[in-house]
Amino acid sequence: MIYLVEDDLGICELVVYTLTNSGLDAKGFSCAKDFWQAVSERLPNLVLLDIMLPGEDGLSILRRLRASRTTAKLPVMMLTAKGTEYDRVVGLDLGADDYLPKPFGMMELVARVRSLLRRAQAEREKSSYQVGRLFVSVPRHLVTADGAEVTLTLKEFDLLLYLLKNTGIVLTREQLLSVVWNFDFDGETRTVDVHIRTLRGKLGLCGGLIQTVRGVGYKISEEGGDIN
Repeated sequence: MIYLVEDDLGICELVVYTLTNSGLDAKGFSCAKDFWQAVSERLPNLVLLDIMLPGEDGLSILRRLRASRTTAKLPVMMLTAKGTEYDRVVGLDLGADDYLPKPFGMMELVARVRSLLRRAQAEREKSSYQVGRLFVSVPRHLVTADGAEVTLTLKEFDLLLYLLKNTGIVLTREQLLSVVWNFDFDGETRTVDVHIRTLRGKLGLCGGLIQTVRGVGYKISEEGGDIN
């Protein structure tokens, strides 16, 4: 199921019609309130969001989606008439998976949607990660470093898993707090630093895979590096 949040009735009906006739189930909503009600009843497989909406705008909706553990990984594509680089960067920085400015062709939209759904399916099917001598099995909740099993707390496991899912990508402390601890968590970015330090200690030599990018945040790298 695909949810579209778009206050332009003509665009909403056209997009839903096109997706439906392309074999994709879709529902349209003209405001955030109706969208959130639908999400509470059934989670979609993908969300299409316009930025300019009455009441709660698309960027605010995106923030809330990424802040919730239930919807943090939900694929989101931004659809908007705003074409400035700033709006595009803000949307992607907040966690949007794709961005399609209006006006757009319906066939391009369908192709982008199918691509996002394929990526999401592949991510769901991935049950284990290995970088160097660090191995994580998601369904078994198992972590081994240099062949030895490592016991992690739930938050440490979630933190490591999120870093692994974004191997090579620098994640800010704010991003890590948002996804691992949720925006509802009342804490400071120092919380991330403390957990990173503990995680590195438990992983031993494999802890060097978690790199510090000074002034920015952390990333997993196959080459290891600075762990300060």
